[in-house]
Amino acid sequence: MRHLPSVLIVEDESAIAELIAVNLRHNGFRPTWAMDSESAQRELDAVLPDVILLDWMLPGESGLVLAKRWRANPRSKAVPIIMLTARGDEADRVAGLDAGADDYIAKPFSTKELLARVRAVLRRRAPEQVAGLVSIGALALDGATYRVTFNDQLLKLGPIEFKLLHYLMCHPEHVQSRGQLLDKVWGDHVFIEERTVDVHVKRLREALGLEAGKMLETVRGIGYRLTAQMPTA
Repeated sequence: MRHLPSVLIVEDESAIAELIAVNLRHNGFRPTWAMDSESAQRELDAVLPDVILLDWMLPGESGLVLAKRWRANPRSKAVPIIMLTARGDEADRVAGLDAGADDYIAKPFSTKELLARVRAVLRRRAPEQVAGLVSIGALALDGATYRVTFNDQLLKLGPIEFKLLHYLMCHPEHVQSRGQLLDKVWGDHVFIEERTVDVHVKRLREALGLEAGKMLETVRGIGYRLTAQMPTA
């Protein structure tokens, strides 16, 4: 029997949830509906879905809080999450993606677009596997323990910044365009603006600190490069 991908719809508006569920069923998916954070957690604890469609505004805990919790849990951290929300500006999109969402779709949306994005996140499994130990100069990243150190001092990085740094450290001295970084860090993802990369590079620099942050160079008009050649004062 052919496996039908399961989709957990976390949406408190029943009319929207039913419309999504009907279209998913007609297109070969197996939808489940949860109308608040508590029932969503129960569904997730019972059966791990293939994709989660997660509304930002929910009774009880918000979708943003749920996304962060599910990303922090080893059992659910690899399940693709698409945020559904009426919030449409860039700061909100970045907040959703930074919380661990794989994609973001603003209401009102067409069911055709939603289906395309569900299929895209299912196709796009982990774009770059973060594993093993990588080091450049005094900067070291351990993919097994998710630790980053500079001069043996532990640095605190968010999940996207960690993946971004890992990719750059695996390709030192090579200039990476924003488009390349989107493909390799976020995956083959046409729905995220290239400016999102700039936001996360800025956060990565801040997390690295003043000295290590100098290793991450901006190549004007092209993209970014990680270099071991520390600039001299």
